[in-house]
Amino acid sequence: MTAALRTAAASLVLLASLGAAPAQETTINIGLVRSISNGANLWGVEKGYFKEVGINLKIEELDTSANVLAMLAQNRLQIIEGGVSAGYFNGLQKNLPITMVMDRVSSPLGHNLMLRPDLKDQITRLGQLKGKVIATNGHGAVSTYEVGRMLETDGITIADVEIKVLPFPQMSVAFRNKAIDAAIVIPPFTAQLIEGGFAVPFKDPDDLVKPHPMSIAVSMINTEWAKASDRAARNYYSAYLRAVRDYCQAYHGGANRAAMIDLLVRTKTETREPLLHKYPWPARSPNGAINTASVMDMQKWYGESKMTTANLPLERIIDTSYGREAVAKLPPFVLENKDSKLPGCR
Repeated sequence: MTAALRTAAASLVLLASLGAAPAQETTINIGLVRSISNGANLWGVEKGYFKEVGINLKIEELDTSANVLAMLAQNRLQIIEGGVSAGYFNGLQKNLPITMVMDRVSSPLGHNLMLRPDLKDQITRLGQLKGKVIATNGHGAVSTYEVGRMLETDGITIADVEIKVLPFPQMSVAFRNKAIDAAIVIPPFTAQLIEGGFAVPFKDPDDLVKPHPMSIAVSMINTEWAKASDRAARNYYSAYLRAVRDYCQAYHGGANRAAMIDLLVRTKTETREPLLHKYPWPARSPNGAINTASVMDMQKWYGESKMTTANLPLERIIDTSYGREAVAKLPPFVLENKDSKLPGCR
């Protein structure tokens, strides 16, 4: 073998070894408020979608995303998912390195303003909640926005009630002890409160709050980390949207519904499997789309309620580039169960 051939052969061996070397894995720390819609993240981990693009996803459970925006801004978490809080707009106003990227929950939400059972016949209109104690999971949380906008449809405002901040898992105890009169509740807690006899459904924000559909929960990212780790961030959202679409197929009764329910039960997202069959799940966009009119109204309401002084343009609030790139990498979303009549997740 000539020297030239030996050099060429050595180069081929080197290239082959480089091609066989596994890509370096990037760890992404994500904070999630526990909800059935988390099934998408959990599914992506279980099916290896994130691993396929070189991502090790580490999940931390949160009470409310409003309390952890500082952790996102400090890069202790690279991504968080949760409600669109007043704190988000305040953070942008302070030039914190955060932005919204994709939808996480949009109408129909499965949320409900629930009443203590003994008040069911006494309170039949929202205006009758004046002076009552209403629980939300954060003073400046999107749940408080939902309550505020609902109350306004019957002539009262958030200032006419007492807001008590409670994590969703503690609301059943508060109802039982008569520490609260009403609460805005999300799945799976809505079903748990009904089945346990702790509360009764009263008003559905999807019926009352405009603009509609509501985009009440989103995926948010640390922009400094995303800039430094651009390919990892974009790979994450491509894998994530793939998992979101699987969630939407399960939402509509697709072939993977039983497996999705099994995953939600195994991860203790909802331990009572029958409730996942009986009650609706939160919807989300299979293209990760955020209803910008809904988010802009949230900023407006938080301002009116003195929770923020921000008045930011849309381009400061949402970065749509991650979603557009993820959609471009996937075929058009086609519903597997053509007979499903459920709204949302379409």
